Amino acid sequence: MAITLESRLISFALKGTDEKVHRPEDYPGAKVLGVIFSCNHCPYAQAWEGRLIQIQRDYAGRGVQFLLINSNDPAKYPDDSFSSMQRRAQEKRYPFPYLFDETQEVARQYGATRTPEIFLFDERRVLRYHGAPDDNYEDPAAVRQPYLRNAIESLLAGKMPMMAETKPVGCTIKWR
Repeated sequence: MAITLESRLISFALKGTDEKVHRPEDYPGAKVLGVIFSCNHCPYAQAWEGRLIQIQRDYAGRGVQFLLINSNDPAKYPDDSFSSMQRRAQEKRYPFPYLFDETQEVARQYGATRTPEIFLFDERRVLRYHGAPDDNYEDPAAVRQPYLRNAIESLLAGKMPMMAETKPVGCTIKWR
């Protein structure tokens, strides 16, 4: 069962590509916290990856923190192994922690089904946006609805996002 809008953040402790364990509670100063399920191999995740990196960079100074989580089974998709995650995070210079959900428990608790899939929480860690980064994974120049940026702007202004939920678009999470 997926968490729904207005639900409280579900805590977790996952190892990051930096070899450290990360928890949402490690970011108490974040006014907006994004828990984003992603991976290395999915073409949708790859298409949106640069935009997620840019959004994190654009908003880091304003109290926005993303936590990227890979829950895929690396036995089925070796490109999603922990060592591959480490290489990708370094090559792409991720400005956010990239965490490995080896047991897939966090994805199950959140009800995540796609990569990428965004769960955006406000300062009180209440879910305020769930869905896709924007309305066009193929062409950044053709984006008409920057869902994630709009939701972040609303939350930073103390308002609820006008569009709080969109359909996550991407590859399915590869379950064991």
